[in-house]
Amino acid sequence: MFGYCADPDTLDGVRWFSCYFTTGKHQAFYASFGTVLLLLAITAPVVMVLGFAGAMARRSGFAPLRWLGQIYTNVVRGVPDIIFFLFVPIAMDQAIEFMRHKIKCPDVTEPIRQGSDFVVCTAAKMPLGSSPQWVHEAYGFFLAMIAFAIVFGAFAANTLHGAMNAVPKSQLETGAAFGMSERQVFWRIHVKQMWVYALPGLSNLWMILIKATPLLFLLGVEDIVYWARELGGFKTTRYDYPHPDWRVYYFGFLLIFYLLMTWGSERFFARIMKRLNHGQATVGAGS
Repeated sequence: MFGYCADPDTLDGVRWFSCYFTTGKHQAFYASFGTVLLLLAITAPVVMVLGFAGAMARRSGFAPLRWLGQIYTNVVRGVPDIIFFLFVPIAMDQAIEFMRHKIKCPDVTEPIRQGSDFVVCTAAKMPLGSSPQWVHEAYGFFLAMIAFAIVFGAFAANTLHGAMNAVPKSQLETGAAFGMSERQVFWRIHVKQMWVYALPGLSNLWMILIKATPLLFLLGVEDIVYWARELGGFKTTRYDYPHPDWRVYYFGFLLIFYLLMTWGSERFFARIMKRLNHGQATVGAGS
């Protein structure tokens, strides 16, 4: 904040806005864009790992593993996403605190479930009440990231499973005819060829993941939606920088941000798809 911002009542015009947009809350708003980008950067690889594992499980010859893969993808696909986004963090948080309670407070005899309340000893709280604020924020972000990964991992599993099935069997048979082992055929032909069929679905999934990041607000993470609502709302003279309801401007800025994100992603995936299709004798390659 600039030196002349000490007394907001003496400011007007450009000086007022220069002080208003450099307050601590606005700096937290700017940092929250990093939170969204960090979520995408961490979640996307985890989603791909879960998706590939789910797709492989569905193709497994071991029936229990195949059933597990089918249950995972079908349950997540059949339940509204918002239910999982709200259920997973709560369930994980309570599971962690339950285990910590059993380890750290073995002498406590009162039941953890007391009616509708979930009560654990103070030492089992996660994070501890004495922990700094950044620990609480990091823990909430971690739970949210797991929820996103589980939901979108199931969709990625369906996409990759379909892509694997779309690879022409003749290509796999040709590899085997040239003396390749089953493992070599899978990694050198099957997996490499499936990306041509998987990329359109994965690119759509990436777009949906971008558009789902505002759900962080519902999970208690102070993201860009939280700060846009907090800063844009009507501020009376009780505040240092009073202003009318400016939420339309803040959310309009978020609209532009997401449009730029999706536009850039479309161009990125179009380039990758062009390179994958180059010289490929597949339906995706065109004529």
